[in-house]
Amino acid sequence: MRFDLTDLRLFVNVVQAGTITGGAERTHMTLASASERVRGMEADIGVALLLRDPRGVQPTEAGRTLLHHARAVLLQMEQMQSELGEYGAGLKGHVRLLCNTSALTEHLYEALSGFLTQHPHISVDLEERASHEIVDALRNELGDLGIVSDAVDLAGLEAFTFRQDHLVLVVPRRDALARRRRVALGEVLDREFVGLGGAAPLQELVTRNALRLGRRLAYRVRVRNLEAVCHMVEQGVGVGVVPQAAAARCAKPMAIVSIALTDPWAVRNLMICVRRSDALPANAQLLLRHLLGSS
Repeated sequence: MRFDLTDLRLFVNVVQAGTITGGAERTHMTLASASERVRGMEADIGVALLLRDPRGVQPTEAGRTLLHHARAVLLQMEQMQSELGEYGAGLKGHVRLLCNTSALTEHLYEALSGFLTQHPHISVDLEERASHEIVDALRNELGDLGIVSDAVDLAGLEAFTFRQDHLVLVVPRRDALARRRRVALGEVLDREFVGLGGAAPLQELVTRNALRLGRRLAYRVRVRNLEAVCHMVEQGVGVGVVPQAAAARCAKPMAIVSIALTDPWAVRNLMICVRRSDALPANAQLLLRHLLGSS
């Protein structure tokens, strides 16, 4: 089976037009040439691709299968041409950066904006994922750089310390716990919680560790971001677990108090990890050096 892009584009156009004549016109070829190509495609796979009648043509079952794949291939080609065209427009490359919730919301934007300002010809594909998913993706070469908690298994990866990112419990300033300096998650499992909505990696981490203690957290409400968690805590809706940096930022305008969590999983560093730093593409090496320099 040796279909080329012209064959695929012609077939899509023929089906959309409803006639071989219309498809030929859309593909900018003669009717004779278009008919010959369609017959050649049918001969190549040994089945009819079109049902022909005086009113026009319709795809057969085989034709519908070809139509589906032809559209997918043509779309991929368009995307490839678009991305390669960026190089011609002066863009020198992309970096695929995966990061966990804490890195994304509290530490990364300023450092990343500085990099993009300094390197206008490099773009960054930024994706939020759970730390354990990030290390798996890097091992499978599905990303260039990852920023994760050091609580995950970093075997097989190079890792560099990026930021301290200890998790804390936030409570209203008037709460009975507000005078405590340290607390374990197990001490507050009877409380109602404010959490992040969706499949936020940070919230999955807290929920998973509560389950290890044999309890399921009672979430009073789930909100979209860390600032909203702190705001709901301030209103007395419940307590929440957030990164220390977020708690410190929100404590300035809000009547909340942060209490250090003593659980080992909450005392952590954010690590930049790669498969091999010496094998990184040049643009990814630039970003790695910039992020480490901003630490």
